[in-house]
Amino acid sequence: MKVLLQRVTSASVTISGTRIASIGRGLLILLGIGQGDGHAQADSLAEKCAQLRLFGDAAGKTNLTIQDISGEALVVSQFTLYADTRKGRRPSFTDAGAPDIAEPLVEYFAKRLAALGVPTQTGRFGADMQVELVNDGPFTILLDSENK
Repeated sequence: MKVLLQRVTSASVTISGTRIASIGRGLLILLGIGQGDGHAQADSLAEKCAQLRLFGDAAGKTNLTIQDISGEALVVSQFTLYADTRKGRRPSFTDAGAPDIAEPLVEYFAKRLAALGVPTQTGRFGADMQVELVNDGPFTILLDSENK
């Protein structure tokens, strides 16, 4: 499982001209599900997202969690985090999880994050989404369940 965290001042998802999700200050979480991923990886990464100190305190040090700032999360499924570009010119996505496994895991991850006290919205799995964000910093971190 891979997570691309982006600290944002705002983010939203629009599908066919209709905004379906929108957050203020917090995290845009692009979530890729890989072959063999399950609840254990989702639990671990959701906890990591909730507990990472990514936000500035009064002194400007990154000492605060998303919970500390009463921030929100927007979780967007993104299988392209599993792109393999080592050969040729067209990315391969064979390491990405199958949709019937990935979709429930994305939902599980979002629910787990919400259960940890982070107000969480989601995109729509498999949809052609337009994702808008205002990256705060910019501040972007890649988490991978395989790299502990």
